[in-house]
Amino acid sequence: MTIFKRNVLSAETTDRMIGLLQQPLVDLIDLGLQLKQAHWCVIGTNFRAVHTQLDEIIVDVRAASDELAERISTLGVAPDGRSQTVSSSTRLSGMSGQFESASATVTAVADRLQTTIDGLRESISKIGQLDPVSEDMLIGISAALEKHLWMVQSQEA
Repeated sequence: MTIFKRNVLSAETTDRMIGLLQQPLVDLIDLGLQLKQAHWCVIGTNFRAVHTQLDEIIVDVRAASDELAERISTLGVAPDGRSQTVSSSTRLSGMSGQFESASATVTAVADRLQTTIDGLRESISKIGQLDPVSEDMLIGISAALEKHLWMVQSQEA
């Protein structure tokens, strides 16, 4: 638990909040890694557009995971973004390790964005009364990912 003398939430509320923030953190870290894998392995028609778009999304996902991890730290708990934790706890299905067509990549990315957004919205629905600051942060993260989802899935045939 915390080593800080001053805390923004009670110990009980903090415990509940960490349970609701840690899972989205894991999912965001995994999403960033999987998007980079997709970025490296996309091929075919529309390669350049998808390749470039993935880098744009990755910037937002990495910033979101950092913001979320720092919020957990602000609450006095060390965030857990270790590879073992991410691997064992992510809700995202695994990304192919092979080259994939741009269309297959778009579908795979849209699916993983949707899973991440669903998890964020689940946490949002539970934390409003506990911590409106964290709720606001998650809403902002979700809004950005939802826009990316719109732009990605608009490319599906």
